[in-house]
Amino acid sequence: MFVLRALSLLVSGSLLAGCAVGPDYHRPDLALSDRYQTSSAVSQSGTGQPASFSLWWQAFHDPLLSHLVSSALAQNLDIAQAAARLSQARAGVGAATAALLPSATVSAEGARARQSLETPIGQLLNATPDDSRYGSAWQTDLNASWELDLFGGLRRGREAALAEYQAAQAAVVATRLAVAAQTADSYITLRGLQARLEIARQQVAAQRELTEKVRLLTAQGLMETRQLQQSEGALAQVEARIPALQQAIDAAMNALDVMLATPPGTHRTLLAKPAAIPSVPQMTATGTPADLLRRRPDLIVAERRLAATNARIGQAIGEYYPTFSLSALLGSATAISEGHLFSGAASQASGVIGLRWRLFDFGRINAQIAQAKGEQAEALAAYRQAALRATADVENALSALTNNEKQTATLIAGETALSSARNATFSAWQQGAASLIDVLYDDQNLLQAADARAQAQTATARAAVATFNALGGGWQPEKRDVAPAGIDTRAAP
Repeated sequence: MFVLRALSLLVSGSLLAGCAVGPDYHRPDLALSDRYQTSSAVSQSGTGQPASFSLWWQAFHDPLLSHLVSSALAQNLDIAQAAARLSQARAGVGAATAALLPSATVSAEGARARQSLETPIGQLLNATPDDSRYGSAWQTDLNASWELDLFGGLRRGREAALAEYQAAQAAVVATRLAVAAQTADSYITLRGLQARLEIARQQVAAQRELTEKVRLLTAQGLMETRQLQQSEGALAQVEARIPALQQAIDAAMNALDVMLATPPGTHRTLLAKPAAIPSVPQMTATGTPADLLRRRPDLIVAERRLAATNARIGQAIGEYYPTFSLSALLGSATAISEGHLFSGAASQASGVIGLRWRLFDFGRINAQIAQAKGEQAEALAAYRQAALRATADVENALSALTNNEKQTATLIAGETALSSARNATFSAWQQGAASLIDVLYDDQNLLQAADARAQAQTATARAAVATFNALGGGWQPEKRDVAPAGIDTRAAP
């Protein structure tokens, strides 16, 4: 009878194996635009070669920039933390998978005891010729148990664990992308600050020379004291820029050291020599907002977390149903000697069918289901919001890129015009038609234009980095692995 009932349960379980309680997951449809507002302008922008989204930092054609990004991707501690979280999620999938399988334990023990003469049993054994106050006991057992997942609650738990693992995988990619973008942004910021520092030093030199000329003319009564004071104030302003720029340079260098997981100051010698601000590469394939759903890893994280919360609803609903388990024991025990342990007379066996049903706990189960549904609704809203924010990130980055490029072009044209005016004033001064003060004033205007142009070039290059980051460049989504080795993903959504 026991065997027949066990077989009937197993057959029922096999018939229900394809079913699982709770809602099946379907990726939600998102209403996104079919194109970006400024993509047509960006496709014609950039001064360098077309960029590859997989290794976009190489498109800036700066070997030191590429080296720093590669080093950060290999050493950064944020990436190490994300990888550790991935290992934890992998273990969670393994634990959820193991819950579906039978488990077995082996135990063995041996004991030897001596009865006291002060006890009735000890006195009786001592008084009986054939008995002894010494006794031994030996036992070995093999215990096996299996919780039958008839209604799919455990399978929903594994489904949730697998989705969380996939989210952790995408989170590693998202962290790598953020590290690459932040490293490139810090490097470009540093180069821009160094260019501005050199221009500021030239401004200080020109303003000092101008102030000396004004002071000389004021002493001769040819200029008013007010003009000298204005010149001295302008000199103080440009001199004050140098400490601020130097502080910003130090902060940028320290930020790069942190990104590379090295103590601040490690790369100072390498970065101290100024270099040109990296040129902006062309972007010929920005894709569409819908492409972000598979390209941006942070959106994949949000979507996989949504799938996990959906599976948790089924896991909670599974508590409505009874849980059946099979357990068996096969072993041997003897109290005579270890030599008789494996004899036929010492063998022992048992089989148990277990039932657990939270029949009078439905109120608590209802609360757990409501909580799971609330978490699923929160995850759905988070996914939709993440998609909207991602699209806005791209639109903002593309707008910044195109408008900064226009600003840079305008400032370059203005700088060229001021340079021509300064050359004309210098030629007039050589011919006695203009004063040296006029030349120095033109120098100041030209240097101010150069500083504005350097700022615009830096902003344009940083906007290009932000665009690559917003578009999800830096990885290949089609190569994404979705499960640890040895884990079946056919049931995964």
